[in-house]
Amino acid sequence: MASVLLVEDDPVIRGALIEVLSAHGHVVHSAALGFEALREVTARPPDVVVLDLGLPDLDGTDVLRMLRGISRVPVVVATARDDDAEVIKLLNAGADDYVVKPFSGGQLAARIGAVLRRTAPAEPAPAPPAGDGSGSPAAPAVARTMRVGELVVDLPARSARLAGRELRLTRREFDLLAYLAAHADQVVSRRRILADVWRQPYVEDQTIDVHLSALRRKLGERASQPRYLHTVRGIGIKLVAPR
Repeated sequence: MASVLLVEDDPVIRGALIEVLSAHGHVVHSAALGFEALREVTARPPDVVVLDLGLPDLDGTDVLRMLRGISRVPVVVATARDDDAEVIKLLNAGADDYVVKPFSGGQLAARIGAVLRRTAPAEPAPAPPAGDGSGSPAAPAVARTMRVGELVVDLPARSARLAGRELRLTRREFDLLAYLAAHADQVVSRRRILADVWRQPYVEDQTIDVHLSALRRKLGERASQPRYLHTVRGIGIKLVAPR
């Protein structure tokens, strides 16, 4: 059961979605305005936000950006457009998923479930034994801070710095960068990224490309002149220290 904030100004649609999501076991709160939604997220943080873009007081994309400024809560956006430019715009603004109107309550519930599975904290690995009695050392602990060249990724703080400058990353951008840093100097396939970062077997390749492009921009590089993020054609992505 999850706490859902439904941001929808149409009372008929809002009532129908509240009924469906409640039937799926969620606790649903609602807001009809963008400013009201921002207050709700601050005062009573939900597990996930469903955000309609056609709000009367604020543009929905602006609400999404403001949400990202105050919270890492997963956001599923409801949009009337499904063209590439719109999807890229929403993902860059911080959306975790989207549904295209008209959509069913069951589809929305499934999207919410998928987002919650992808964004759930990873289960901590069981602590290795101190030794096996044969004198073999215990397995090393996972690094909490990783360094690749001048890039420092701090897992507990969920922050990253490049040459001392903090990088302003979205939740998914940080997850992707941290994963690549944990596998520095290794080529990581897109399939592994989908399974370990997105935690689902299929995501449009363009989704990964959008996040990689955003990371490159924030790292001060381009795909044609990579420093940290290198694409190995047909195989995957590698994070390395610049030489």
